[in-house]
Amino acid sequence: MTPDLLDLRRRLADSDASVAVVGQGYVGLSLALAAAGAGFRVIGYDIDGERIADLAAGRLVVPGVDEQAFGEGTATGRLSFTTDTARLGEADVICICVPTPVADHSPDLSYVRQAATTVGTVLRTGALVVLESTTYPGTTEELVAPLLEQGGLVAGRDFLLAYSPERVDPGNAAWGLRNTPRVVGGATPEATEAAVVFYSRFVDKVVAVSTTRVAETAKLLENTFRHVNIALVNELAMLCHEIGIDTWEVIDAAATKSFGYMPFYPGPGVGGHCIPLDPTYLAWQFRRAGRRFGVLEQAQEVNEGMPAYVASRVGSILNDVGRAVKGANILVMGVTYKPDVGDTRESPALAAMQALRRRGADVRFHDVFIDEVPLDGDTVRRVDDLRGAIADADLVVLLTPHTGYDLDELAANARLIFDTRNAFREDRRPNVIPL
Repeated sequence: MTPDLLDLRRRLADSDASVAVVGQGYVGLSLALAAAGAGFRVIGYDIDGERIADLAAGRLVVPGVDEQAFGEGTATGRLSFTTDTARLGEADVICICVPTPVADHSPDLSYVRQAATTVGTVLRTGALVVLESTTYPGTTEELVAPLLEQGGLVAGRDFLLAYSPERVDPGNAAWGLRNTPRVVGGATPEATEAAVVFYSRFVDKVVAVSTTRVAETAKLLENTFRHVNIALVNELAMLCHEIGIDTWEVIDAAATKSFGYMPFYPGPGVGGHCIPLDPTYLAWQFRRAGRRFGVLEQAQEVNEGMPAYVASRVGSILNDVGRAVKGANILVMGVTYKPDVGDTRESPALAAMQALRRRGADVRFHDVFIDEVPLDGDTVRRVDDLRGAIADADLVVLLTPHTGYDLDELAANARLIFDTRNAFREDRRPNVIPL
């Protein structure tokens, strides 16, 4: 190991190092703020010039990031934002936090390739590079390392390389970046050690694993576990509805067992940047090895079908009161993928709205965070008069129950409510119909 690499560990332990975070979305900005708060000099890098200009001016334009954390992080004076690639060469630690979407049911690593290629042009001897983007096992060493080495440096000899998956949960007040354990796997033991020292400065517990591949697979397992169990209760909800059993009561009863069970809850589908997409990376890896991940593929089919099921239930509910779906006035409340987060990525609410529109319903929406949504080539703006829209609607479909919604007022003014998230819980009214 070079003297530069030996010196890096000391400077990381003392927070006397500079950090660059490539990608200033929710994950990257959250990391940059935490690192600045821990005493590091931080460069927030992104190719989106408009986003960087807003962040540099103190405007929080990234959905899901806590405003207080943003204010405190930027107030340190240790965080700067840039689109200048050359500035990445100043960093002792470079964290790559770029999207890893899915295209045609296969991993799209174009953002990772671009970021690794860019970093490779300015990477300096003695630096630590950490990939945080969710990906399939082998990406860090088989894809990222060769791209970084195109600049002439060699991983393990001239610089350190590790993988540490982000585990952020937007809107979760109980678990944040600091108290959520961090998994780290290095391409070499020295890389693992350096990454552990780095993250330990602002994460309470860091768990070291033997390889980058273990860390990569662990992240995929986490979200696949959630995906499969959500599908389980979604399918259970369909069965319970057919045979007249309250799904939510069943789940609550099962949850009284203190071992061997963890409650999951049904809903209109899954959304966000993780659960609908990350398991696809694991399924793709299985297919590449000549196998099928049957349980996961079935779970994906169930969860992807939930928006259509919601539309079908809407039809049944209206039919029971002598109203056809076609021409019905339907108000959707909440279109983000989860409560209290202003993010519509992969939101099942949008798919449910599309399904209802295709059935001929007049669909309007309201959301605390979102002004407009794209639907079938159109742009639909939210209603301004929520109370009036509730009173006018033949049916209110509660898809994302933000805490800003007054459920008592909703129940008092709506003719019928289809509660897909059990927001009313035990306080159900005669006009509230659960999923």
